[in-house]
Amino acid sequence: MLKQKLNESGLRYLWLAGLVLVLDQITKYLALSYLTFAEPVAVMPHFNLTLVFNYGAAFSFLADMGGWQRWFFALLAIAVSAGLVFWLSKLKAKPTFEVLGLNLILAGAIGNLIDRVLFGKVTDFLDFYYGSWHYATFNIADVAISVGAGMLIIYEFFLRPKDKASH
Repeated sequence: MLKQKLNESGLRYLWLAGLVLVLDQITKYLALSYLTFAEPVAVMPHFNLTLVFNYGAAFSFLADMGGWQRWFFALLAIAVSAGLVFWLSKLKAKPTFEVLGLNLILAGAIGNLIDRVLFGKVTDFLDFYYGSWHYATFNIADVAISVGAGMLIIYEFFLRPKDKASH
């Protein structure tokens, strides 16, 4: 029954979430192993590897709130992940922008959840800048969430209307 559900729904592409999750965790491990906190390593113009920690959410939102935010964001990630799995279970097993985007968001949510639960903070290391301006430092999980969200927006506004029109 479970195997049939996996093969016939958007859950068929959980391998993508698993692959991105492994990539996220490996790169965070490498960042922790080889980078020194807050010391940029130049990779190319406008891009450094810089180890920093985020105790809050996106752009360090609520980072200085005394610790309760760790568990709040962990519970939020668990709820969102459960919702995404449920959503995927209701979709057809086709590699649409919707299915792939949801799997990317799921991978990112779980990747940052692991950091929060195990370490109480999220490891970030991708640092883009221009001159003295630096974008918020981020990680592979954040990239997966952003790309996945972009795919959902593209699907909803541009691709879904075409799907409905062709049926």
